[in-house]
Amino acid sequence: MSVNYGSHRTVVGAHYGMRDWLSQRVTAVIMALFTVLVLGQLILSKGPIGYELWAGIFSPQWMKSLTFVVIASLLYHVWVGMRNIFMDYVKPYAIRFVMHVFAIVWLTACAGGAIQALWRL
Repeated sequence: MSVNYGSHRTVVGAHYGMRDWLSQRVTAVIMALFTVLVLGQLILSKGPIGYELWAGIFSPQWMKSLTFVVIASLLYHVWVGMRNIFMDYVKPYAIRFVMHVFAIVWLTACAGGAIQALWRL
């Protein structure tokens, strides 16, 4: 974003563009690799796909830790995307602020539910 002040142009804004772009790509790669890993375990498994198989896949500590990283990546990926949509398309500050707060509360609740489900296995 730029603003003209008389004879010169001043660039304003937080310059989040490159950081947001990179974080979206990195978190997407993390989620994609995790998906390939889980699908590979499902394809190579013997027997029916049921609770026992899912519990077996997610019960090792390394898998719980990796899944936690993926959950955090997913939540950050969603937050960056939603924040950018709100900033680009919701112009009244008060409405944008309420939407930001709602998104943060919702994502925090989702994180709590996902982690609770993960650590119950």
